[in-house]
Amino acid sequence: MKLCWFDLDLSNMPYKILRNHDEAIREARFHPKLPLFADCSDDGTVFVSHGMVYNDLLQNALIVPLKRIDKKSAETPKLRATTLAWHPNLPWLLTASGDKKIYLFTNVN
Repeated sequence: MKLCWFDLDLSNMPYKILRNHDEAIREARFHPKLPLFADCSDDGTVFVSHGMVYNDLLQNALIVPLKRIDKKSAETPKLRATTLAWHPNLPWLLTASGDKKIYLFTNVN
C-alpha cells in the first residue's frame, strides 16, 4: 500500500508517494514537536520518517525514511502494530498491537 504526502501549495496531486508496505496502512501520525512521522500497517511493519516543510515556497518538502521496525527487529515475533502514538517531547514511539501489549521504541532516528 502507499502513503501520499500532499503539498497543496504546489499541486492537488501527491508530492511524494511512499510505497513501504505490502498490506493496508492502519495509521499515520506526526510527532507534535519534531519533524518526524510514522505509519503502521497490517503487514506488521512500522516506518519512521523525517518530514520537513520549509517556509520558503521555492524549496520543496524534505522526506527521508529513517527506520523500519518489523517483527524481526522487535523483541516479539507477533508485532502487528494497529495503532501508534508519539511521546509529546521526546522521539519515542509507542505502538499497540492485537496481542494487547504496548511497545515503546526509543531509538527511532
